[in-house]
Amino acid sequence: MARAQNTPDPARRSEQSRAAILTAAGELVAEIGFGKLTIEKIAARAGVGKQTIYRWWPSKGAVVFDAFLATNENASGSLALPDTGDLGEDLRALLRLTALELADPAFNRTGRALTAEVLTDPDLLREYRERLLDPLLDVTRDRLRAAREAGQLQADADLDLAVELLYGPLYYRWLHGLGPLDDGYADQVVAALLGALGTTGG
Repeated sequence: MARAQNTPDPARRSEQSRAAILTAAGELVAEIGFGKLTIEKIAARAGVGKQTIYRWWPSKGAVVFDAFLATNENASGSLALPDTGDLGEDLRALLRLTALELADPAFNRTGRALTAEVLTDPDLLREYRERLLDPLLDVTRDRLRAAREAGQLQADADLDLAVELLYGPLYYRWLHGLGPLDDGYADQVVAALLGALGTTGG
């Protein structure tokens, strides 16, 4: 039987509440920081009860992580790396985009908060690995494997090491504030990787 026109749709109401919670969490962590953020403040901003939040998320870290994914569609959506056949060019494009994101003040505050949380919350670490980090590493490894098969990397190149050499320097510099994150630094990282493992240069 068709739903009466004026009968509330529970599914739609739940989706609206969920969206309001994620929006509130994202706004608040940017305004007051993760340390001062509480479930109570998220609930008040979203116009829902605390139990509504706990029905979907076990902690404020989990809420903020979902809010982060919701506002960073490239992180939460399907991942795709460029494959023009020119490995150096493709990696430079990838790392320049990564550096740009890390240098974004809006990303910086939430990203640092989540980095701290995943170190102490095993459940959140698992979510982070399964939904964000591992998919990124997998597609990057696939792109490097294709380059190895095409003779652009050494035949015995360790792909796990290559991935760490690619992303590690950017995240290390970002985490410790060691210098600018820009196109020039991204290009230096790619040149170092290709110099260590490549066969054709960049």
